[in-house]
Amino acid sequence: MAQNLENGRFAVSTWSLHRLLGATYPYSPDPDKSAARKEPYGPGAAELIEIPKQLADRGIGRLEMCSFHLPSLDRAYIAELRDALARSGVRLQTLLVEDGDPSNLQTAERDIRWIAGWVEIAAALGADNMRVIAGKQAPTDENLTRAAGHLSWLAAQAQGSGVRVVTENWFDLLPSPREMNWLLDRTGGEIGLNGDLGNWSAPAKYAGLADIMRRAEICHAKADYNASGLDADDYRRSLEACRQAGYEGPYTLIYDSPFFADEWDGILLQKAFIEEFYEEKRRAVG
Repeated sequence: MAQNLENGRFAVSTWSLHRLLGATYPYSPDPDKSAARKEPYGPGAAELIEIPKQLADRGIGRLEMCSFHLPSLDRAYIAELRDALARSGVRLQTLLVEDGDPSNLQTAERDIRWIAGWVEIAAALGADNMRVIAGKQAPTDENLTRAAGHLSWLAAQAQGSGVRVVTENWFDLLPSPREMNWLLDRTGGEIGLNGDLGNWSAPAKYAGLADIMRRAEICHAKADYNASGLDADDYRRSLEACRQAGYEGPYTLIYDSPFFADEWDGILLQKAFIEEFYEEKRRAVG
């Protein structure tokens, strides 16, 4: 059936498991920053290379990997990680490059070249996509034009790699559908969209998502939590905006809350919520 969300339509981001993983390695184009191991979430209880099997054991067939969760960029480690994905039958949907600002007048040239260096890593890992930040500066015409030019250049560098460059409705440069659509139009299909359900604020975000998700190729299905647990009304309205837009791509389960001590509990709750949402819609139309 058209809306049956089989395993292939769900992914998990390593961000959803940041407490389980613990350590980060904050790679940056800024030479004054260190990528040495840090433990902002404690030492963790699992290594990145174990995550593909944990996904497969829970019936989830896709992974999104934050760049700062890679403990090494050595070719041998990258090959080992790709093998772990293959053994588990898990597809690396996206490598998430978590730094850089193509809209910044002072650092954009440096940053976009640093971001381009991740294309080879994404390809070596077997990633379908590489999500990059469009920009963190105010959405002025100048900053938007600068970001679009650099992203188009980046897409050209990725040609032939098998990696699709996508960006996200995230940070100050893209506060609404107007800027998001302008950027996608300006880059002429060279850059894809990873729509995120949690980056814009309610109530305006629902109409915004209904607008941009018609163009999305992948989706970060982030849920909000309050003292009672998952905010079901917000999540349902966000999913309805996706459905109204005709979005039929995969949902990446983003759990980012202290509500559940075990992050897998939050991840699997969100998966079940989405499955139930689409099952209700299927029954409603017979």
